[in-house]
Amino acid sequence: CTAHVPLSEMFGYSTDLRSATQGKGELSMEFAKYQPVHRATQEQMIKEFREKQAAGKK
Repeated sequence: CTAHVPLSEMFGYSTDLRSATQGKGELSMEFAKYQPVHRATQEQMIKEFREKQAAGKK
């Protein structure tokens, strides 16, 4: 079974899969392509970046 998923959505998936399959589930990932970020996601990322900069966290 193959799925195309943004990398940001994959963090923690391995742990969830192992938990759901009593450690028997397997997965592999490989880069498929770059794709533009949706406008709302882009605006949220910029907002978070600017907030971190303002707080002195680089």
